[in-house]
Amino acid sequence: MFSKQLRHINRYRQIATVLANQGFGYLIEEMDFIKKIPYHERLRIKPFAVNSIDLGERIRIVLQELGPTYIKLGQIASTRPDILPSEIIVHLEKLQDEVSAIPFEQVQNLIKEELRADIEEIFLEFDSQPLAAASIGQVHVATLESGQKVAVKVQRPGIAADIETDLEILFEIAVAAQNRFQWAKQYQIADMVDEFAKSLRRELDYTIEARNTDKISIQLKDQTDFYIPTIYWDYSTKRILTTEFIQGIKVNQSDLLLQQGYNLSLIANRFAKGIFHQIFIEGFFHGDPHPGNIIVLPKEVIGFLDFGMVGRLGSEMKNSLSSLLLGLKRNNTDDLMKAILRIGIVSPEVNLRQLRDDVELFKDTYYGLPLSKISIGKAITNFFRIAQKHSIRVPSDLVLVGKALLTVEGVVKKLDPALSLIDIVEPFGEKLLLERMHPRTIAESVWKTATDFGDFFNDIPRNAKELSRVINHGRLHLDVSFSETELFLKHLAQISNRISVSIMLLAFSILMGSIIISFSLMGQASLLWNFPIVEIGFFIAILMFVWVLYGIIRSGKL
Repeated sequence: MFSKQLRHINRYRQIATVLANQGFGYLIEEMDFIKKIPYHERLRIKPFAVNSIDLGERIRIVLQELGPTYIKLGQIASTRPDILPSEIIVHLEKLQDEVSAIPFEQVQNLIKEELRADIEEIFLEFDSQPLAAASIGQVHVATLESGQKVAVKVQRPGIAADIETDLEILFEIAVAAQNRFQWAKQYQIADMVDEFAKSLRRELDYTIEARNTDKISIQLKDQTDFYIPTIYWDYSTKRILTTEFIQGIKVNQSDLLLQQGYNLSLIANRFAKGIFHQIFIEGFFHGDPHPGNIIVLPKEVIGFLDFGMVGRLGSEMKNSLSSLLLGLKRNNTDDLMKAILRIGIVSPEVNLRQLRDDVELFKDTYYGLPLSKISIGKAITNFFRIAQKHSIRVPSDLVLVGKALLTVEGVVKKLDPALSLIDIVEPFGEKLLLERMHPRTIAESVWKTATDFGDFFNDIPRNAKELSRVINHGRLHLDVSFSETELFLKHLAQISNRISVSIMLLAFSILMGSIIISFSLMGQASLLWNFPIVEIGFFIAILMFVWVLYGIIRSGKL
C-alpha cells in the first residue's frame, strides 16, 4: 500500500511539473492537484509562462513527455472528432512512440519466465535487434525449430504496473474535472477514461490480440484476396505473441508496387472491400488499418497485420451506419436524421428543430457533387461533429469506423484517385437493407419485440409491489423539472414584487384612512408640523396606484 501511494505521489509531481512547463499551471490549482503532492515537493514545481506555441501543440508535448499511457490516450483522442476540435486533433495525430529498445537480456528473461524454457530451446534463430519498438512492446524476427519464420512480440518489463498507476490517476483526474467543469460533466469524461482504460488493459493482454487475429482469419477464410498471419498459441502468452512472419510491400509504397508490376487500382479496390466486408457484413473490423499494418503480397493479395485495436458493430448499428451512407448518397434529410438519432445516445434536451437545420446544412454541403469528390471519412467525421454540437454521444466503435474509413480513403486515393469509395460501399449498404427486409429478419424482429413486451408485462406486478413498498416506507422522491426555468423564475419574481407593492399600497391607504378619521374626531385641521399630511398622503397613494396599474396593463395580464 505504501509503495503504491509513493508511486502516485511521484507520478502526480511529474504530471504537475509537465503541465506547469507547458503553461497549464492553472489546471493544477483549479483541480486541487497540488493537494496530492507533499508540501516540500511543491516547491520544485516552477510554472513557466505560456509561450507562442499553440494549444494543440502544447497538449501534444504534455502527452508525449508523460509517456506510454498518455501517448495512447492522445492517439485514441485523435480518433474522436465528435469531442475534440480539428485544430487539436491535427497535433495529436503526430504523437509517436519514441522509445529505446528493451535490452536483449531482458527479452531473454521474459521469454524464459513466460514460456518456461530458454530462448535457445524454443527458437533455432532469434534476432537480438528488434524489427520495431513501441511504447508497450517490441517485435523480433525468429525461427521455430520447425523452420517456420515467426514474428515475436514481447512486452516491456514493468509496463503493466506503470500503466495501471497512470490509469488510476487519470480516473481520479477525470472525476475531479467532472465535479468542477461543466464541459467535463457534459461529456462524462470519467466514463470515457474508464472506456479507455478497458481498451488499454486489453492491449496489454496479447492473448486478446491473438483471438482477434483468429476471428478475422475465420471471417476471411473463404476469400483468397486476403491473408491473415497464423497465431502460434504454444509460444504465446499474455506478454508474448508469436505469429507467422510475412513479408510484403506496404500498401502506401505505390512507386515500389508499380516497379514490381502490381495493379494499383486492383489493390485499392480489394483493400477497400476487405475493410467494408469486416465493417458492414461481419461487424468485427480492424480498428487501425494504417499503411504500417497493411501489406501487399504477390497476386495483389492484401495482408492484414496487428489486431490489437478492433471495432465491433451490432446488427442495429450496422443498419444505422448503412442508412447514414445511403442517406448521404441520396441526399435525403429524413434518412440522415433517422441515422443520427439511432446511432447516438440522444439527450431529452436536444432541440430537434435545430438538429434538423444542421443536418440540412450538412446535406447541402454535398449537394450536386460527383461521387468521386465525396470523402466518406470526412463526411462521417463532419456528421459526428453535428452530434457533438447537440450533445449526442456517439459510441466509440462507431467513431473508430470513421477513423478507419478516413485511413482507407487516404490509401485508396494515393493508389487510384479515380476510385469512388461510395460506389464500393453502396452494394454493402444495399445488402444490409435487403437483409433487414428479409422475412426471416422481420420475423425475428417481431418475435424479439413481442418477447420484450411479454417481459415488460410480466414485470408489472413485481414493479408495482416494489413501488408500493417504497411509498409505504416514505422513500418516494419526486423530481420535477421545468423547461425555461429562468424565465419562469423571472415572472414569479415580478408577480411577487407586484403583490408586495399592492400590500404596501393597501397598508398605506389604511394608515392614511386612520389619520383622516383621527383628525376628524378631534375636530382639528389635517396638518402635522404645518404640513398638509392628508393631501400629501393622498397624492402618494394615487402615484402608487397608477404605477401598479401601469405595470399590470403593460404585462398584458389585466
